[in-house]
Amino acid sequence: MKEEKIKKSVKEAYSKIAVKGGSCCSCGCGKVDSSIAQKISKSIGYSDKELSNVPEANLGLGCGNPIALGKINEGDVVLDLGSGAGIDCFLASKKVGKSGRS
Repeated sequence: MKEEKIKKSVKEAYSKIAVKGGSCCSCGCGKVDSSIAQKISKSIGYSDKELSNVPEANLGLGCGNPIALGKINEGDVVLDLGSGAGIDCFLASKKVGKSGRS
């Protein structure tokens, strides 16, 4: 598959999930509602407090909690290279504060 075709395919798949809701797997199991997204995100290490701070960014598509693993401090610069809705970027911005960047 050519690089452009791969990028287009990935973009389309994530766009559908972001707009309509859904699952990241190919099982065709359908829309992932907010309670399932919450359960998935809690199972990979996000706390209730973290999830309540960014409910609109929790699509249940994550594969880990890098914020919990990283030693992020106020004033740090954090780059999120993920392809989700930005939950880690939003959480990192709270940790780095006004003097940091995310």
